[in-house]
Amino acid sequence: MRGAWREASGWVAAIAMSAIIVGQVASTPRSELLFRDGDSLIVAMVGRSILDGDRLDWMFSGVLFLPETAVFTLLRILLPTVSIMCVLAVNAIVNLVAFYGAIRLAAGRRRPGHAPVAWSLAALGAFGILAITETSASRDALDPASMLLTTTYYSASVIGAVLAAGLVRRWFDARARRSALRPLTTVETPHDRRHSRGVSTGTRGFGRLFWLVVVALVSTTTNLLFLAWGTAPLIVLLLAALHPRFAGRRALPPLIALVTGSGLGMLARIPLSAWIANPGDGYAHPSDALVSLGYYGALAGERLAAPGGIAATALTLVLLLVCVLRTVRPQPCDDGPGARGILLAAYGWLAPITTVVGAILLGTHAARYLQPIAFAPVLGLVAHPLALKLPSPTRIFAAVGAVLLAAGAMLSVPRIHAAATAPDADVACVVAWVNASGRVGAGQFWTVRLPKLLLEHPAQLVQVDHTLRGYNWLADRTDFSAREVTFLVQDAQTVPWRIAGAPQPDDVIACGRYRILDFARQPLPLGPQRS
Repeated sequence: MRGAWREASGWVAAIAMSAIIVGQVASTPRSELLFRDGDSLIVAMVGRSILDGDRLDWMFSGVLFLPETAVFTLLRILLPTVSIMCVLAVNAIVNLVAFYGAIRLAAGRRRPGHAPVAWSLAALGAFGILAITETSASRDALDPASMLLTTTYYSASVIGAVLAAGLVRRWFDARARRSALRPLTTVETPHDRRHSRGVSTGTRGFGRLFWLVVVALVSTTTNLLFLAWGTAPLIVLLLAALHPRFAGRRALPPLIALVTGSGLGMLARIPLSAWIANPGDGYAHPSDALVSLGYYGALAGERLAAPGGIAATALTLVLLLVCVLRTVRPQPCDDGPGARGILLAAYGWLAPITTVVGAILLGTHAARYLQPIAFAPVLGLVAHPLALKLPSPTRIFAAVGAVLLAAGAMLSVPRIHAAATAPDADVACVVAWVNASGRVGAGQFWTVRLPKLLLEHPAQLVQVDHTLRGYNWLADRTDFSAREVTFLVQDAQTVPWRIAGAPQPDDVIACGRYRILDFARQPLPLGPQRS
């Protein structure tokens, strides 16, 4: 009963902490990434299309957003009367709570002398500190922790990678308990072995292998980045663990499960390829490795130019040091041979290194690919979650902490609501004009996404490039059934138009940062699609 109470308290505390983190991030310019960025809205757009009963013919990038879309759509069903932006805010809290759940799984089971719930909350708190130091409105800034709060930037892959590492750790936990429970008799009969290990222990162990296959399958299917964030570093660690000095043959079953799940996920993407614009090879440019190194170096320099960046970097280095120390100097285990947290701690420093090196060698230019530098090191805190010797009045400290968390969460709710419902007169102007026009217009990707999401009929805005070709990227291809458009929406992010004949608009409607070019008397034909 006491254990169940602790677990429930941990979940309640995680919800409160998540609300505080979201409230702080949403109160900074980073809210642009949460609520208005063109990339950040894809899941909300697909979710709306599903609930509106549209004929779904979406073209995605290399990421299918399957778990993210399922979560957002469910939240939209449960919260039908609130705005889409408020649903996005609730989704941010859900992502953080799910991240806590994955950390709690990785922390291992409860046993005497250990405090996995407390250390899981500490890990969530450390991650939250990293997130609240990130205040840039740019999607290209080296602010990886706060990206977990979005529905687009691979939250399912982050949680999937931590779940995979946690399930591997749990497998070794179960194997160690079986070894510790086996009686040291001279001759052990099959009955003795079956009785000593317990049927439930063996079943649970292989059950974790099943879930490891499922996690790897779903994560790889929806996003190949899981191969870099989860599969590759765990395979390296499990291959090393095959050495008799470490786990030996006990490392083979999770290795097979991980490879099987990842392989099945890659196969599952084949029948879904009609909805994938870039299967993955288009992201790799090894010849640009030096350019990529300079790019990421410049981002790191910009991050270190701000006090928050310095604080986040210092915390990250401390967490990495904890991971390294708990790899080379593990704590002894009290119920089985070996220190089973070694692999989890090693993952905490290996995943960031392999991800950064791999991103550079592949010549990538996207800070969002480097998220393991934020989420992996916090796992060092739960690798060996030993209970600390605290002063005797621990209940008083716990009560004070609970009151502070509750107060912080309650104060964060209005901050989140204010950020999610902040008036945007410019977007409202565009939406009102397009709704009233009853016509079909067009705009470029970064310009048109937000107004399109908020329209009564999103198909009234077609996503095009600067030459009026249909831009088939994170878009519903049914929109391109329109043969022509009668207005264009543009803003500062719009690439100058290159239209045959250079027609002049009949009228220009000013909507703050937007301009609507009205071509009602001379409709503009759309060109063929491209992605």
